[in-house]
Amino acid sequence: MHKYIHTFIHTTWFCTVINVDLEFFDPKPDDFHGLKMLLNNYLDVKVWDLSGFVDLILGQTTVGTVVKPGDDGAPFGVISAINLERYKDHRCIVDLKSFLLDVCHEKSISNQLKILLGEQAQGVGLLVSQRVVNLPLEILPPLYDALFDEVSWATEDEPTQEQRDSFQFKYYLIITRIYQISHGGKPKGKGALGENDAEPILYNHLEDEIFNKLCSWSFTFQLHDQQTVTHELRNYRQMGLVMVVKADKQTVDKFRDDLKTFISDS
Repeated sequence: MHKYIHTFIHTTWFCTVINVDLEFFDPKPDDFHGLKMLLNNYLDVKVWDLSGFVDLILGQTTVGTVVKPGDDGAPFGVISAINLERYKDHRCIVDLKSFLLDVCHEKSISNQLKILLGEQAQGVGLLVSQRVVNLPLEILPPLYDALFDEVSWATEDEPTQEQRDSFQFKYYLIITRIYQISHGGKPKGKGALGENDAEPILYNHLEDEIFNKLCSWSFTFQLHDQQTVTHELRNYRQMGLVMVVKADKQTVDKFRDDLKTFISDS
């Protein structure tokens, strides 16, 4: 299903300006290989059931968006929200939970994480957002608006009560990446990325700075997949960042408003 059309991509790849018409679509099977490439390093270098994870995203057509330059084009981005309890027996979700528990080394945070992934999993939505570099920032507000609207609609429109309940999220779990000054320090828990942190944080995704300000708790972890960086980032080290954000209407509305303001001021 075609959702929206946006014609404001004007970006630069390899010193060449490219104009591309972007469109929003429901996930479909033809997107499999493109999404697998986008999510290739989602869990760092862990060997896990990535194919099964992509299948979950593609199978959830009522909540989730694939960004492409036309129906037959390769995916430029994807966003979705996956209920951890609903798919708890799928190997990809088992692998993902195991990965998070393995990389979280701060005891107080680890205990919260175990509860979140266990007894609280019914209310946890894994918010997946991946995209290619250089997509225009203007695409972000409608992309997130589409996701949060679809989650809201799904709580009323899904065919079974079980499916409707699976979108009654209390928390969003976000796995992303940041850049921190490289000084050999250990990963830090919530508070390390707060406003009083003297070390600058660079975010892979602009919206993650907003999520970080709104999150209930978070932790960083070392990445083994250190990608090639620009000269400007030579003194930074890429780190994994996990955030837990409340999914109540007040927090979601705050995020949506702050994102629109952030983009308009950029």
